[in-house]
Amino acid sequence: MLLLSSLKQTGVLDLRCLKGRLLVLRLCMKPKPSVSPSHTKQVGALPTGGSYIIMEFIDFGSRGSQAELGRKLAEMHKAGKSSKGFGFEVDNTIGSTPQINTWSSDWIEFYGEKRLGYQLKLLRDQYGDTAIYQKGYTLIQNMASLFENVVIEPCLLHGDLWSGNIAYDKNSEPVILDPACYYGHNEAEFGMSWCAGFGESFYNAYFKVMPKEEGFEKRRDLYLLYHYLNHYNLFGSGYRSSAMSIIDGYLRMLKA
Repeated sequence: MLLLSSLKQTGVLDLRCLKGRLLVLRLCMKPKPSVSPSHTKQVGALPTGGSYIIMEFIDFGSRGSQAELGRKLAEMHKAGKSSKGFGFEVDNTIGSTPQINTWSSDWIEFYGEKRLGYQLKLLRDQYGDTAIYQKGYTLIQNMASLFENVVIEPCLLHGDLWSGNIAYDKNSEPVILDPACYYGHNEAEFGMSWCAGFGESFYNAYFKVMPKEEGFEKRRDLYLLYHYLNHYNLFGSGYRSSAMSIIDGYLRMLKA
């Protein structure tokens, strides 16, 4: 499976983001079979302003096997470990929203503060939505019980895996595009599954390599929530009801 990043021609901050993406591509070359283009890649600043990244050209083809995508994604997760904990070497973006990747040894703390909490603060500041902010933080303070009896090891995530970021080359090999990578809980990779079109063959192949953990179904919506909150921040209140429904559902479940 190949992992690609797209061209950006913007400012200095984006050059830093592209350097982060270059690091991701190099990390993804370590698993076998490689999940990254094999040719030399580099980033730099353009003399006229903006920045660039150079990668291997991929000749895209027709749709391939979801089972192969699931298997190779699981292999990437299994091979891509971090001794530093949860986070990444640099901050990056999810869409155009900043994604803070400061290292943490505690996944629940990282996901609560750097993922859900960050999005909730943006919603409060951008839209004045104190209701979702307050309820969301109540969930963060009570969500630890969803992870009981689960050993979470940080693994390299694509971070924004939806249908628009999945393709296949001319040999029907999976290609995943435009990563928002960090080291996190492997289950967080399915947070965009509501618009990814993953079928039964995908999940069966994935869980054959990375077995499903106890309580997976209870945590599934928690990982959807991050992306619904981000879509609310990016595209407006059309996503508010979905995010609030998830929060309210967990508050009832957790009796918080």
